[in-house]
Amino acid sequence: MSLDPYLAGDEVVQADHPAVRAAATALRGGRDETGFARVAFEFVRDEVRHSVDAGDPRVTVTAAEVLEQRVGLCYAKSHLLAAVLRAEGVPAGLCYQRLATGDGGFVLHGLVAVHLDGRWHRQDPRGNKPGVDAQFSLAGPRLAFTVDPAAGECDYEPVFATPDPGVLAALRSTTDVLALCAAGLPASLSGH
Repeated sequence: MSLDPYLAGDEVVQADHPAVRAAATALRGGRDETGFARVAFEFVRDEVRHSVDAGDPRVTVTAAEVLEQRVGLCYAKSHLLAAVLRAEGVPAGLCYQRLATGDGGFVLHGLVAVHLDGRWHRQDPRGNKPGVDAQFSLAGPRLAFTVDPAAGECDYEPVFATPDPGVLAALRSTTDVLALCAAGLPASLSGH
């Protein structure tokens, strides 16, 4: 499998955007790929607030928007992390979990996979809070949420080069991301 698609930028995962490239260069410093991936992950996890945690209704979709506004849902934060990694030549893709909402429904949760040491490693830049402790790890996932197959939850196995079209459509359908969350985020993959 070619990793070229996981190094390329697009209109959402903007690896070639000047602001994204500048941030990636600053985060890279003199670090090797693993050190850079860890610092990039921690930057997005800790310095970009999760919209719901922050109570911030602004809608961000593209990597540059997330970087500029320092806020976004899990999907948007994943777009930024993938773009920053790609900007410095580290293959990164997008992946998803299907999580139960507790009221009989489901929600799609966005993650990033980074390709290091010859394989993919899932990372969750969602942002930590009480009860959520996502960490950078190459020794097995340390994600914000552990899926419960008995509850209908799952980790979607594929690593995608581009965001799910249903996620993009949902984000672009609103001017208030908190209202979108209340109305219901995508519950499953749509276009891959």
